[in-house]
Amino acid sequence: MPAVKEIIRIGQLELRFLLDGDDTRNRLVMFEMIIPAGAKVPVPHYHIDVDEAVYGLEGTLSSIVNGEHISIGPGDHCFIPRGVVHYHDNLSDKEAKTLCVLTPASIGPAYFREIRDAIKPGVPPDPKVLGEIMNRHGLIPAVSKPAQ
Repeated sequence: MPAVKEIIRIGQLELRFLLDGDDTRNRLVMFEMIIPAGAKVPVPHYHIDVDEAVYGLEGTLSSIVNGEHISIGPGDHCFIPRGVVHYHDNLSDKEAKTLCVLTPASIGPAYFREIRDAIKPGVPPDPKVLGEIMNRHGLIPAVSKPAQ
């Protein structure tokens, strides 16, 4: 099996899928998330039925989990239970790379492909369309991004 099954790019964000629901009988999804320096990633959100684990590989990811700022560097990890509002940014001047595991596998490549296809370069994304995609896959956007 190839090391990387699929690469999905959403703006500056790159997701390298290592395992998806097809590999795990829908038990988990595993991917590397590569975030360029200074990039903002998703809107604050929570998962209805999915737990998330993030493990730092390179650089430093700045995450807000349940209102708490967490820096995830190489060897650091963070567990985000379903229902907890979170988001990730790279506030540093170096690329950040993490390993993400979502379980079960209901938020996988199909979700990220839909988000990618809904975002057009140079055009502000339609929050209603993105919200519909998120809701369909069990992600609920939070009302506003907490202050850092």
